Amino acid sequence: MAELLTLEAYLDQWAGDDAGRRGVAKTILAMCEAGRAIAAIVGRGALEGNMAAAIGGNAGGDTQKALDLRTHEMTLEALKDAPVARVGSEEADDVAVLDADAPLAVAMDPLDGSSNIETNVSIGTLFGVLPNIGEDTFLQPGSAQLAAGFIVYGPATALVLTVGEGTQIFMLERGSDKFLRTHADVKIPEKTKEYAINASNVRHWDAATRSYIDDCLAGETGPRAKNFNMRWVGSLVADVFRILIRGGVYLYPGDGRDGYGQGRLRLVYECSPIAFVCEQAGGAATDGRTRILDIVPSKLHARCPLVAGSAEEVERFGEYHAKPAGKGASSPLFAKRGLFLA
Repeated sequence: MAELLTLEAYLDQWAGDDAGRRGVAKTILAMCEAGRAIAAIVGRGALEGNMAAAIGGNAGGDTQKALDLRTHEMTLEALKDAPVARVGSEEADDVAVLDADAPLAVAMDPLDGSSNIETNVSIGTLFGVLPNIGEDTFLQPGSAQLAAGFIVYGPATALVLTVGEGTQIFMLERGSDKFLRTHADVKIPEKTKEYAINASNVRHWDAATRSYIDDCLAGETGPRAKNFNMRWVGSLVADVFRILIRGGVYLYPGDGRDGYGQGRLRLVYECSPIAFVCEQAGGAATDGRTRILDIVPSKLHARCPLVAGSAEEVERFGEYHAKPAGKGASSPLFAKRGLFLA
């Protein structure tokens, strides 16, 4: 087996002598330094104590667990040695200012999927690197990101990264503690027969979302003329990692529940990094109508629907929202007494 490229070597080749890029590289390495430490904690499971103990609520209104706060503090500490001015985190109400004159900012979810902490299911860390433009730094659209990625803490610890030149996957080698590139320039298959959605919320979906899923469920005898499988881990990073490897589409739409009109995911530090990673892998990401990377956040913790993955499927979902009455009509599941309708 040929020697695998280390993360440091990859970033060094990418950055060259460009001072701006070298700053981005240093920031990514700081995030990965924290990721190594988090991976070690997660890998100990219950031996580390009750990491899932509820300790309050975060800025987004979700229950905050002990490991949420711990990973926030660990990541913030690691970023103090990087050229980072501001950090916007899911686990803090306000933006943390590290060095107001530094050129970069980091938007992060230190621990994605924290509801799965105690169940030994993959969880992760999400981040996006932005230019620092002052107090409005986190009100820039996702297209302003200089780099983005996520770390998955699963059977293997994996880093998914883009610096705007394709999407790369690195694995953390136990023993050497090095991130080694295992998948260069990943490409999400354009077509898929697999989707990920929390079907328990079906009664709250809008007509377009129900029509799309009904047509998938109709299988080869329905309007899609092929059979689909459904997958749902419940950790964004785990579901998207699967899609990067074998294709698929991830859906977390807005729905009719109180507070879920714009979905449950946060635009700045969840949807935008995922969108950047997916687009750089040949996929796509939308809120159902608008490209995620074109959306301008109204605030740091703004929520946003997310549909991301295989390009053809993301585009098709958008068509259901553009002309909801024109889709699903031929599907027997979307009749008045269909599978998902009362």
